[in-house]
Amino acid sequence: MERNNLDYKNIPGWGMDADPENEPTYPMKNYTGDDHNRINYEHADQQPVDVEVLMSNERPAMPRVFGTSVPPSGLSGAIRRYAFKHSEDRYRHWIPLILADRVNMVEGLIEDISRGYLPNIAAERGWKVEWKYNPKGIATKLAAVAAVGLIVFLNYKSKKK
Repeated sequence: MERNNLDYKNIPGWGMDADPENEPTYPMKNYTGDDHNRINYEHADQQPVDVEVLMSNERPAMPRVFGTSVPPSGLSGAIRRYAFKHSEDRYRHWIPLILADRVNMVEGLIEDISRGYLPNIAAERGWKVEWKYNPKGIATKLAAVAAVGLIVFLNYKSKKK
């Protein structure tokens, strides 16, 4: 679908700045007439779509240029596909995207280990620097993780009996 063939007149407020006499800066601005020709420009060529691109359901057409360093895959990709079925003004869009980022991190760790590379998680997460500049904060985090781990372990052990 070509952008020029779309009818935007049914959108409330569309083209409200088309009248140069109704522009707040009109009396003060050196008006040349070109300001309102800004929608009449030569569009970039469409970037070829050779991978899956998740796109907002609020946009009518594929953007001319987009970035996808890693196409969606695995469980994180399924979560992202679910998120993009919903409008951007809903938590059903944004919360799954945050979750998908966390799941993708775990998928990356599993992929690294399966390829024989053991990642240095402490260095990658910046724990050495945090220990140097915020020892109280990292000690609090470690204590919280240990407490949660202990609770999970004790719960598991008591259910096993």
